[in-house]
Amino acid sequence: MSLFIRTALAAVVTLLAVNTTSAQTPTPAALPDPAATSVDALGWMKGFPPPPDKLITFDNPAGGVFPRTRWSFSHVRETVPTANVWRGSGAASPLPSGTSPVQIEAVTFKPLGTDQTLNFAQMISGTYTDGILVMHRGKVVYEKYFGALTPERPHIAMSVTKSFVGTLAAILADEGKLDPAAPVTKYIPELKDTAYGDATVRQVMDMTVGVHYSENYADPKAEIWDYARAGGMLTQGANYTGPKSFYEFLVTLKKEGEHGDAFAYKTVNAEVLAWVLRRASGQSLAELLSEKIWRRIGAEQDAYFMVDRIGTESGGGGLNTVLRDLARFGETLRNGGRASNGQQAIPKAVVDDIQRGGDPAKFAKAGYALLKGWSYRDMWWVSHNPHGAYMARGIHGQSIYIDPKAEMVIVRYAAHPVAANGANDPLTLPAFQAMGEALMRP
Repeated sequence: MSLFIRTALAAVVTLLAVNTTSAQTPTPAALPDPAATSVDALGWMKGFPPPPDKLITFDNPAGGVFPRTRWSFSHVRETVPTANVWRGSGAASPLPSGTSPVQIEAVTFKPLGTDQTLNFAQMISGTYTDGILVMHRGKVVYEKYFGALTPERPHIAMSVTKSFVGTLAAILADEGKLDPAAPVTKYIPELKDTAYGDATVRQVMDMTVGVHYSENYADPKAEIWDYARAGGMLTQGANYTGPKSFYEFLVTLKKEGEHGDAFAYKTVNAEVLAWVLRRASGQSLAELLSEKIWRRIGAEQDAYFMVDRIGTESGGGGLNTVLRDLARFGETLRNGGRASNGQQAIPKAVVDDIQRGGDPAKFAKAGYALLKGWSYRDMWWVSHNPHGAYMARGIHGQSIYIDPKAEMVIVRYAAHPVAANGANDPLTLPAFQAMGEALMRP
């Protein structure tokens, strides 16, 4: 990483002050050089077979640690079991190329909390981007891939997955197949003695559930790791005696605090919602996503989910897609639910509900220093900025950024060495906003 970018980042460290954003963000000097840690530079999984020091396997925990993640995030299916999300038998919807009114990489912005000026190209390299695509007025005006990612290769979406799950819940609610006001136990009686025993589906959808669960990736004792081991995302080990599936883990969760009082971002809420969706629809999550979204938007590639030992998909972070299909999804939402193939793929009422956002006062209680004025609705992050932008966000830098006023969608896959988005946000958020403003200039 250049000294210029390190200096710009240094000034924002004091902003990363609360919750998972602070404890997981190292000083900028500690961040490794993006070029020196690229897949090409380090040669992961090259050769037939690869040499032992370049081999990445699931049973070796180092495979899930940077810089190996720069390969493994684009090769999940080769290392763990998965469930396919069928794209359907029809033609892919159009994703036409266009000409940008501005030079994309030259668009400048100021990182949060600084007086420095960087350009979009510096943001891309400085945040360990694997692939990025910008759409403006329905056309692709910028698309680039780096390292192990290519246009036809799926990449793990991490918690962007949650926004798909939240959208599916809103779709089922619109169809009358799911009642957001109903108690969770209407669909999952097995959770009656857990934190979710007196929670509503809406509280789960908006993450205002009081549940004892830590999402702190910097704490090796946080429950996020117990969840990951139960779901088969981490090796369980020969002597492991804990829960061995998502379902077994979810029934162990206890209440902490009051429901409906404050936003609290916890991945287990997405897993509970995914369970609710299966019960309400009678379908697996992969089947439901294929039927309600993937086939309707005209995806060009199948997607897939990571699954646990009994084949249950991870609704909290296990979806893998190609970047171009992530753009199709974002563009469909930008157009009020209408895909570029002309189909009303997602009900407009669902899109309107997402865009309205949740309660900023409840969100503020979570203390996200870099997201002041934001809210959370249907598992989407809503900025309430002048452009009405909203996002799907995943650790290590995965994102869908939809700017309705600028008629712009940005999708990005990445392998940042720091999990929490507090490491990306000082660069990506102002860069995305600046791009929207630049594309609107006469």
